[in-house]
Amino acid sequence: MNTYKELQRECYEANMQLDALKLVVYTFGNVSTVDRDKGIFAIKPSGVPYDILKPEDMVILDFDANVIEGRLRPSSDTKTHAYLYKNWENIGGISHTHAIYSVAWAQAQMDIPVFGTTHADHLTTDIPCAPPMRDELIEGNYEYNTGIQILECFKEKQLSPEEVEMVLIGNHGPFTWGKNAEKAVYNSKVLETIAEMAYLTRQINPDAERLKDSLIKKHYERKHGKNAYYGQEFKH
Repeated sequence: MNTYKELQRECYEANMQLDALKLVVYTFGNVSTVDRDKGIFAIKPSGVPYDILKPEDMVILDFDANVIEGRLRPSSDTKTHAYLYKNWENIGGISHTHAIYSVAWAQAQMDIPVFGTTHADHLTTDIPCAPPMRDELIEGNYEYNTGIQILECFKEKQLSPEEVEMVLIGNHGPFTWGKNAEKAVYNSKVLETIAEMAYLTRQINPDAERLKDSLIKKHYERKHGKNAYYGQEFKH
């Protein structure tokens, strides 16, 4: 009996959603999902086309990136996922893509400014871009050190991973996370949309101003504040 069937199914569905949202090209990109009680996570196997991917192909690992179960090699980004799960105890899913506009901002080594209310609906800060990895980290355990790179960026910018659920890696691309894999994928799509909007804004007006603080506060709090009123409450 496969004791990881539900975790694998959740991981599989999140990865397929990444493909359905056109956030990946060929086999690029990956999503993982965690089981905190067991201290494990599931992640997409490396280099397997989405059209032949199956739930049982998802690889199960511990937070030190040791394979617990799986016949396929896990994603090449596995050690980054493991490092983030180990150090950020409140995240339940991680997504990594090579989506075009997100990657473009990462390659430009630029934070994405809060230009409009779509951005402010999701977070109150610019989307951070971590500096390109230092040479000594590149030459070492690269994927593990990508996790270090992300944590260093958040420490330097004094950001909380619970409040800012996305980052750009300079010259590389985006990582997003959330309470589960579904939210991590949602954040990947939001990031790509905001990145495209910001790019177009800069094309239309290179001197476009950042959204004023009062509007940032209003739009974020109407969705996330203690008196939030956006959306519906459904009774089951």
